[in-house]
Amino acid sequence: MQTTIDFNTGSLIALNAILACMMFGVSLSLRVEDFKRVLVKPAAPAAGLLAQFLLLPALTCATTWWLDVDPQLALGMILVASCPGGTFSNIMTWLARANVAVSVSMTAVSSLAATVLTPFNFAFYGWLNPNTRGLVTDIALDSTNILLLVVAVLAVPLLLGMVVGRHFPRFADAAQKPMRVFTLLVLLAFVGIAFGNNMDVFLANADRIVALVIGQNALALGLGALAGLAVGLSRADRRAVTLEVGIQNSGLGLSILFTFFPQAAGMILIAGFWGVWHLVSGLLLSLLWARGAARPAPGEGAP
Repeated sequence: MQTTIDFNTGSLIALNAILACMMFGVSLSLRVEDFKRVLVKPAAPAAGLLAQFLLLPALTCATTWWLDVDPQLALGMILVASCPGGTFSNIMTWLARANVAVSVSMTAVSSLAATVLTPFNFAFYGWLNPNTRGLVTDIALDSTNILLLVVAVLAVPLLLGMVVGRHFPRFADAAQKPMRVFTLLVLLAFVGIAFGNNMDVFLANADRIVALVIGQNALALGLGALAGLAVGLSRADRRAVTLEVGIQNSGLGLSILFTFFPQAAGMILIAGFWGVWHLVSGLLLSLLWARGAARPAPGEGAP
């Protein structure tokens, strides 16, 4: 894909700041107990993390290889699949009346695990797919630098938010919801402006990008649901795992792309459209589940 994306250094700094603020806002409510919960009741988080960091990247790699997807688009899909769950999965889970505790514990663990697994999966599956192997070699992928970026925009804000939340609980309670709403609106505005500046590029490739993103998102949601069923989770836990796996942190993917591969237009368009679509699909699914939960079947309690 021989096209370029209109983006600058100032926009990159803004994107990284948005991601850091989002992670900080989410982690204000995190406690050490959220990590301990994974050890006490590991079934749901383990099933979700397996689907998120093993099954989704592996199946994305295999599918893009089988369908002979354009190397840039395929590598963009592999990068998104290598990212942890999105920070708004907790809100989607709450709207769906599912198990928020499971979602929060998965977000906490996956965000830390991503510091290692995101660069590893991106490099490994990008190399494993013969269609993208040459592209990975050409762009001189440096996993160490990607790891440092992930630590800066995920791990550091997460730990800082936990410290602030523990020592200033009133501030955390008051600031958490406004920060989430504000950063969501800013991120959507950011993505919207970026798409507006590059609308000609998007429209020229929309026929492939839209189908690939919707298909991959459906795969992610399906894997989350199947993982929950496989280990016998309750309905509320399955829904939490489904949303955690289906809501990817595509903003992190964009940050990696704009930092290290600013000329990879196809990869950027995939991650950018993911950032919009997974919020649409996640919100629709959450509202559908919430509506069903409000009117449980006879003899069946709400989740």
